[in-house]
Amino acid sequence: MANRKALGSQIKTDYTALPNSFFTQVMPKIQDIAELKIVLYISYLIQRKQGYLPFMTYEELLSQKLMEAMEEGILRQALDLAVDHGALIHLTLDIGEEAKDIYFVNTESNRKQVENFESGEFPLGEMMPENGEMRHNIFALYEQNIGIITPMIAEELKEAERLYPSPWINEAFKEAVTMNKRSWKYIARILGRWASEGKDSGEYRRDIKKGDPDKYIKGKYGHLVKR
Repeated sequence: MANRKALGSQIKTDYTALPNSFFTQVMPKIQDIAELKIVLYISYLIQRKQGYLPFMTYEELLSQKLMEAMEEGILRQALDLAVDHGALIHLTLDIGEEAKDIYFVNTESNRKQVENFESGEFPLGEMMPENGEMRHNIFALYEQNIGIITPMIAEELKEAERLYPSPWINEAFKEAVTMNKRSWKYIARILGRWASEGKDSGEYRRDIKKGDPDKYIKGKYGHLVKR
């Protein structure tokens, strides 16, 4: 019985994911221990951030306990090295009335996110809190409302995050919870229906019209969204 309890506690252990490119392309370039700490810690913080804001601001980093033992000059240098080596993406954005330095982990989805910010196609304001409620990362939403993420589900969540706007994902989870249909299959069908038929407000229809209107149901995970 004791062994079973121990095994159960291991299954619930949280993990922090890093892209494979970090180990094959970035890590061989890292010589500075402060840079390595920053990259790992930012990855950890972002994946546990309460809200769909896949980046850390410089001010947020300064407020972390790990940073208390690191001089600000060393922190800046470590961040610059991580950006130069391709581990992080740096962007300066006007948030409110001031410019802020923000840092993303360098992944394909985050590179697309940065392009959207820079082009103005996806304003930062769309990712900020609305009425005090944060838009949550799709993995956090799944864990909070459905359960443990398996490797297969993780791949499907990544694909959904790539295909659908984050407000849709948040609303689809909310609808599933309201209807007491707490399953990814049900949520994926909601997203597929909105993509093929259009959401109530007609929002984001411009993206669907540009390409194949059935692209959301013809792909690798199309079996999840077909009605």
